[in-house]
Amino acid sequence: MNSSIFRLFKEYYGTEAKIVTPIKGSGSNRCYFRMSCPSAIGTIGQEIRENQAFIYLARHFRDKGLPVPRIFAVADDLSAYLQEDMGEVMLNDVVDNARKSGDFGPITTILEQCMRQLVRFQFDAGEDLDYSQCYPQAAFDRRMLSFDLNYFKYCFLKSSGLEFDENALEDDFHTFASLLLECDRFGNTFMFRDFQSRNVILRGSQPYFIDFQGGRRGPVHYDLVSFVWQVRAAYPEALREHLVETYIEAAGQRLGDIERFRAELLRFRLLRLLQVLGAYGFRGLVEHKAKFITMIIPALTQLQSLLDEAGEEFSSMPYMVNTLRRLCSLERFAPLSYDDKRLTVRVYSFSYMKGIPEDLSGNGGGYTFDCRGIHNPGRYEQYKKLTGLDEEVIKFLEDDGEMTEFMENAKAMVTPHVRRFIERGFSNMSIAFGCTGGQHRSVYGAQHMAEYLAESFPKARIHLIHRERGIEKIYNE
Repeated sequence: MNSSIFRLFKEYYGTEAKIVTPIKGSGSNRCYFRMSCPSAIGTIGQEIRENQAFIYLARHFRDKGLPVPRIFAVADDLSAYLQEDMGEVMLNDVVDNARKSGDFGPITTILEQCMRQLVRFQFDAGEDLDYSQCYPQAAFDRRMLSFDLNYFKYCFLKSSGLEFDENALEDDFHTFASLLLECDRFGNTFMFRDFQSRNVILRGSQPYFIDFQGGRRGPVHYDLVSFVWQVRAAYPEALREHLVETYIEAAGQRLGDIERFRAELLRFRLLRLLQVLGAYGFRGLVEHKAKFITMIIPALTQLQSLLDEAGEEFSSMPYMVNTLRRLCSLERFAPLSYDDKRLTVRVYSFSYMKGIPEDLSGNGGGYTFDCRGIHNPGRYEQYKKLTGLDEEVIKFLEDDGEMTEFMENAKAMVTPHVRRFIERGFSNMSIAFGCTGGQHRSVYGAQHMAEYLAESFPKARIHLIHRERGIEKIYNE
C-alpha cells in the first residue's frame, strides 16, 4: 500500500492507523481503505486529475449543504486523500432485499429523498459549479455519446453474433446523438453520471452520495433515468412513475414543458440501456463474469418494452430500432425466459473456432467436452457436407468406436450430476460438446447426450442447441 496514506492519516489525527481494511468494489484504479481509529476512508488514486475532481466536487457540494463525504486531508501531490467514513449500509443492498421480498414500501421514503436531493445536485449545486474542474471532461457532448454507443456496438452487439449494416447503424447513431444533445437545454446543470443505488450510503434513513468524480455539466434526464430505470433494481412500474413524479414536483417550473420532458426521458432510457448492455457484453460475454451475464435478459426485456412504448419517438432511427428488435429476439437469449423452476439442461454443440458457449444463466454449473481428440469424419471428402445428425456420419463414428467410449464416459460423469441438481432444486445446468467446426463429432455428442438425458430424466427440461448449425429442440417441454 502507498505509504502516503499512512503519513496523511498520522498528520491529520496525530496517531497511527490501528486497523486498515481494503474496501472492494471500486470501478476504477482508485483504491479505498477503511482506516481507524478514529474512522476515515483512505483513498489512493493514480489519476491526479480524477482525484482533484472528486475533492473539488465534494467540497462544493458540502458548501451547498448536500449530503456527501467531508474531505479531511489531501496529500501535497494529490495522490491520496482522507474522506469521511459514511458507513457500510449501501442502498443497493437494501433495494436488492426489497426486490427479493417484493415489498418496496418500507424504502419508498428513502427513494423519494434521493429524487429530491438529485434536483439539488443538478440545479442548485450545478448553477455556479466550475466545470473546468470536472474529469475527464467538462460537459456531456457528442464525443462522449460516440464512446458510449460504440461501446455497445463493439462489446455487446458484435458479441451477440447478430448480422447488421454498420454504416446504416452509424447513421442512426448520429441522429440519436443529435436528439440527445438537443435535450441539454437547462443551462448549468450538473450530471452526476453514475447516479444509482450502489452509489448511495444510508445512515439510518438518510441517504449520502458518493462516487461523483465522473460528473460534468449535462442534461438532467440522464441521472433520473439512471436511478429510476436501473436494470438491477427492477422497480415496479408504479414505483418508477411515483419517483418520476417526485422528481418533477421537486424541480418545479425549472423543467418547463413537462410533456416534452417526459418524451425526452424515452431517449435517455434508450441510451442508458445501450450503455449497460455494452458493460454486460464486456464483463459478461467477453470476460465471462456471471453476475453480468445474468443481467443481460432483464436488460433486453426492458429494451423490448421501451421500443414498444416509444412509438414514433424513435421513428427517425428506423434501422437502429429494427436492429435492436432483432437483437431482443435472438434465440441465444431466449432460453432463460422459462417461468417454472424445473431443471433445464442446455446441451450445446459448438466450434472451438467460435468460442465456448457462454452460460447465460450465470449458474456456471456443468461440463464442456472436447471432442477434437476423436477420429474426425470431416477429414474425408464423402462426409464434408454432412453433419453428426446424418446416418453416414453416425455409422462412421460408431463403427470407429472412439466416440462410443467417449460418450459412455461423459454419461457416467453427467448422470449423477443431473440427478443431484434435480434433488436440490437447481434450475440450470449446461453441457457442451466442442470440435473443430461444430459439424460432426460435437453434433453427434450433443444429440446423443440430449436424447439420453430426456429419456433418463423426464422431470428435467432438455434444451438442445446445435449452435453452428442453427438447430434447436426442447425435450420434455
